[in-house]
Amino acid sequence: MRYIIYARKSTEEDDRQILSIEAQIAELKEFAAKEKLEIVASFEESKTAKEPGRIKFAEMLSLIESGKAEGILSWNPDRLARNSVDGGNIIHMIDRGLIKALKFPTFWFEPTPQGLFMLQIAFGQSKYYVDNLRENVTRGLRQKIRNGVWPCKAPIGYLNNFKTRGIDADQEKASKIKKLFEMYSTGDYTLKEIAEWCNKINLKSNLERNTCISQVQSILQNIFYVGLMKYKREIHEATHEPMISKKLFEKCQEVMQNRGRVQEVRKNEFAFLGLMKCASCGASITAEIQKGNNYYRCTKKMGVCSEKHYIREEELAEQMKSFIQKVSLSSQDTDWVLGELDKDEQKAREQSKTFVQNLKTELQQIEKQLEKLLDAFLGEIITSQEYAPRKEKLLNKKLELVEKINDFEQKGASWLEPAREFVLSLNKADKILKNGNKKEMTTFLKNIGSNHILENRQFNFLAKIPYDLVAEGGAATKNFLPFPEKWAWEDSNLRPLHYQCNALTT
Repeated sequence: MRYIIYARKSTEEDDRQILSIEAQIAELKEFAAKEKLEIVASFEESKTAKEPGRIKFAEMLSLIESGKAEGILSWNPDRLARNSVDGGNIIHMIDRGLIKALKFPTFWFEPTPQGLFMLQIAFGQSKYYVDNLRENVTRGLRQKIRNGVWPCKAPIGYLNNFKTRGIDADQEKASKIKKLFEMYSTGDYTLKEIAEWCNKINLKSNLERNTCISQVQSILQNIFYVGLMKYKREIHEATHEPMISKKLFEKCQEVMQNRGRVQEVRKNEFAFLGLMKCASCGASITAEIQKGNNYYRCTKKMGVCSEKHYIREEELAEQMKSFIQKVSLSSQDTDWVLGELDKDEQKAREQSKTFVQNLKTELQQIEKQLEKLLDAFLGEIITSQEYAPRKEKLLNKKLELVEKINDFEQKGASWLEPAREFVLSLNKADKILKNGNKKEMTTFLKNIGSNHILENRQFNFLAKIPYDLVAEGGAATKNFLPFPEKWAWEDSNLRPLHYQCNALTT
């Protein structure tokens, strides 16, 4: 009788009680020589048998179907099948007389009713082992999620700690990942430019691969970096250390949404293209080169337009500079104002204790709502489709409250940080004027205003508070800057209730 040797080991399981393929082959050849079995072919396969579809297994059955062999020699029945389809095929081929013998060094089999019954039990046990293992692994993953521990491979910037089974920050990459978010949040960089920056500073993936555009986008959209985790479409709290604030994360999402995923590639670089619209018809302002100079005009794609004149880029830049000049603050004045804000910080901390206590009370209410929501879900009062979005909303609210509490406890009052950002933005205007970078001018004007228009060759826009107040004063100086007298948390965003121009005097 002719036999085929079949050896298999799954690459997806750490099955130490099963011999390696090399050891299986050696044992099977020794068994064949002892039993004087004729071996006509040998198949080796490194693939799980949990599901049907093994190539070498199918080739072996094809040889038996063609009559080139009548028996199979394998280490154990579970090497042949761990699923009902492959096990059923073996049983069916025995019933048809195509397989006349099965030999196993560790299992007895004869093609009798009793032997077939025992073989079916062996295949059933193999399938039960796989099903039970899958259930145990799934149960373990669910428990890790409940404990706030990410059960999968950590994203770039974090490392899997195989001793504690937790997630640790990668100290070498953490600062680079945070810088990546900060750079993108400014709106000055595209995904491609961020990817190039990552490769320049040698920020590679955990598999030591270069960073590509899609990976940058995946990082920017991953809530893992704010201390949450999304597993099977559900948001969960996590115990790993957040790498960035939720405010910074949401700013990046806003920039990505406004910019879109596909960036237009232009043959010519026009610094102010995409900034303005025509005041007369509302069409976009386009640019073209005439006699070596860049000119801007209305596209006239909205119909009849009264705007007929072109404006040179240099003339347009001078108009923009005249406004930027009004909201620019010298580095010397910037340092003085920031110093005064630092002095106010300690005083503000004392004043914020009551506000922090209110936030903590609100946080406790959110935690109670999460418990009630979970009870409603476990009690089948609400469905999983209702549970997941409501839970995500509460977790986001909880994260925002935690960040607010930390912000107030560390900095004293919420208005200090936006005040610092405001002062630094005024200093950035001063730096833009000095370096003359037109691209930075465009980005700055977009950030501080809206409704940028071109009317009769004049550039205008609506400046945001408090930049409009600075511009009305004629110039930004340390002696006269609009600061928020009062700020309040509203709809999860820090918003000024009103402003009062306070004279800062030395």
